[in-house]
Amino acid sequence: MKATLLTVLLGLLTAVGLRAQNPIIRDVFTADPAPLVYHDTLFLYTGHDTASVQETNYKMPDWRVYSTTDMVHWKDYGTRLSVRTFAWATGDAYAAQCVYRNGKFYWFVATFQRNADPNNKAGNRGAAIGVAVSARPTGPFRDAIGKPLISNDMTLDQKHGWDDIDPTVFIDDDKQAYLYWGNGSCRWMKLKDNMTELAGPITVFRPKNYIEGPWVYKRKKLYYLVYASAGTKPEMIGYCTAPTATGPWTYQGIIQGNVPNSGTTHPGIVDYKGKSYFFYHNGSLPSGGNFRRSVCVDYMYYNPDGTIKPIVQTTQGVAPVK
Repeated sequence: MKATLLTVLLGLLTAVGLRAQNPIIRDVFTADPAPLVYHDTLFLYTGHDTASVQETNYKMPDWRVYSTTDMVHWKDYGTRLSVRTFAWATGDAYAAQCVYRNGKFYWFVATFQRNADPNNKAGNRGAAIGVAVSARPTGPFRDAIGKPLISNDMTLDQKHGWDDIDPTVFIDDDKQAYLYWGNGSCRWMKLKDNMTELAGPITVFRPKNYIEGPWVYKRKKLYYLVYASAGTKPEMIGYCTAPTATGPWTYQGIIQGNVPNSGTTHPGIVDYKGKSYFFYHNGSLPSGGNFRRSVCVDYMYYNPDGTIKPIVQTTQGVAPVK
C-alpha cells in the first residue's frame, strides 16, 4: 500500500515537473514569437534581445529557431537568420514570421534599409520588409529577392519611418496568400504564388486601438486579426473578426492584458495536436525588462460563437502533449 502511494505521488510530481515553465526560453532573451506547425513538429521563430540591463533601447541583431513535439521540451537551433543576410539591410531584427508553401519556407522579416533615416519618409528610407527562403524549416535561409519586398516609400499614410514592420502572412483556403503588416496603421496586400512578389495594391485600415504586430488566421468560417493594441502600458492584445481575409473587420475586444515587466507584447497563435496555443512575450526573467523580453505560451480557448476567451497568463505553462 505504501509502495503504491509512493508510486502515485512520484508520478504526480513527475507530471507537474513536466509542465512547461513560462517563459519557455530561459537562457537567452527572446521576443515576437511566430509558431509554425510542419508535419508532427511545432517550430518557433523568435526575435533576440541582446540589450544590456543598462541600455534604454532595443538591440536585436538576429532571429532564432526552436522546435518541440510535446510543448515542454524545446530544441534550440540558435540563430538561423540575421540582418546581415540582407545586403540592403541594417539595424535591428524586428518581428518576423515563417510560413510554408510549395515545398519551401518563407521567412518574412522587418528591419531597416541601409543608410535609412527613420524620421525621414523620403525615397526608400525607413523600415522595410524582406523575405528569406529555405528548403528546410531551420535553414539555411537566403535573401529570396535581393531587395525589400516592402520599402518605406510605398506607404505614406504614416509620417514616422518605422511603420513598415511586423509582417504576418496568411494563406487562405483558395491558396491566395496575403501579407499584413504595420505600425500605426495596418496594411494588407495579396502575394503571388511564388510568395516573393506583390499581386495588387496596398490597402490601409485602422482597427480599433491598433498599434502593431498583426497575426491573421482562420478558424472554421471566421477570420481573425489579432494585434498589439492600445492599453495601459501601453500594449494589450485586441482582436477583430471578419467573414473574409480582407474584412470587413469587427472589433471584438481585449483578450490579453498587460504582461509582466514589459510595455510590449506580441501574439502568435497556432493549433497543435488538438489544442490551441497563444504565444507572447513578457519581461519576467531575472534581469528582464522592456528590452530584454522572453517568449511564453498559454492555452487559448473559444466561446461557442467563435469569440476568444480572455487569455490566462500563467507561470507554470502548458502540459505536455504526445
